[in-house]
Amino acid sequence: MGRRKKGRDISGWVVIDKPAGITSTSVVNKVRWAFDAKKAGHAGTLDPDATGVLAVALGEATKTVPFVTDAMKAYHFTVRLGQSTNTDDAEGEVLSESETRPSDKEIEAALPALTGEIMQVPPKFSAVKIDGQRAYKLARDGEEVELTARPLFVESLVLVERPDPDHVTLEMVCGKGGYVRSIARDLGEALGCFGHVRELRRTWSGPFDVEDGVTLEELDAVAKTDAIMEFLGPLEIGLVDLPELPTTESGAVKLRNGNPGMVIGTGVQYGDEAWASLNGQAVAVGRYKAGELHPSRVFNTN
Repeated sequence: MGRRKKGRDISGWVVIDKPAGITSTSVVNKVRWAFDAKKAGHAGTLDPDATGVLAVALGEATKTVPFVTDAMKAYHFTVRLGQSTNTDDAEGEVLSESETRPSDKEIEAALPALTGEIMQVPPKFSAVKIDGQRAYKLARDGEEVELTARPLFVESLVLVERPDPDHVTLEMVCGKGGYVRSIARDLGEALGCFGHVRELRRTWSGPFDVEDGVTLEELDAVAKTDAIMEFLGPLEIGLVDLPELPTTESGAVKLRNGNPGMVIGTGVQYGDEAWASLNGQAVAVGRYKAGELHPSRVFNTN
């Protein structure tokens, strides 16, 4: 018999305003401890030195993580011009330097090439897997890392301010799998001056906004008390980009058993992905077919 996980059966989303200097995994572990939850996960890694929105799912909400991970995200970041590093951020070793400093107009003229449907090569120090191993581990071991370009949709990339000749602050909205460090690197190369990320903050991710985030200090102050529930949002937040289809009591029973259940299909087409609800509570996610939802994920909540 396997060992039972310690903690409470608690489900929902917690929006953390992540501080710099801590890994995303460490944040998840802190949230899980504070809520005394059995299970936790996050929707989209932030680099240790990055700040901002880190959405943490507890319990059954972890089943909605893929839908948040696939959602659009927004970043506010500063690029240090004139230097490239091996990590494409300020923590890395400086590899190349340049005295060239582009004008604001030159920077703005280079941004469209990094907007829309682009191909992006991830940083060598990233979590991308190469033959089953993380790229950052291979890079740290001194091995040559060759990563292939991956498609990325960048909805917008705009210049916000130019505080001094060495720095430029940008805002970007992009889809799944985007690396801001790669944007900084590629922008520097396009401008002929090199570049790396100096500061990075994720301002929103799908339905989660940094203004709604809680700090780790605020969470720690109410850890393992009833007051902490103030910071727990419903798991249904992770499904906002999918159509909601009400079901009946009998339909919910079938769905919870993994079988197709009747739903009221309004505004959906055959084969569309959607979620079934009973009194506003998520029952299952699946495909809509001829008046029924065929479940792919079932939520085990009361």
